[in-house]
Amino acid sequence: MATKKKTATKRKTAARKRTATRKKTAAKKRTAKKATRRTAKKKVAKKTAKKKAAKKAPAKRCAAKTKEGKQCKNRAKAPSKFCKTHQKKR
Repeated sequence: MATKKKTATKRKTAARKRTATRKKTAAKKRTAKKATRRTAKKKVAKKTAKKKAAKKAPAKRCAAKTKEGKQCKNRAKAPSKFCKTHQKKR
């Protein structure tokens, strides 16, 4: 009788350990999936933020011409059409 009880308890403890490890692995998989979803959401959010920023304020170039006849590469200041260097000359 005593040996039967011992083997039964051993089986039960082994079954408990198996279920515990299954639960742990399932939890790890769930957290991994959540992490990948989070990173995917962050990437999408960054892309949409960049698009919105590009639509809101397009970078306007200075309207002045250089000595070679090309357009100035500097950004224009907000109220005027010219950059810092060309505003003083005008």
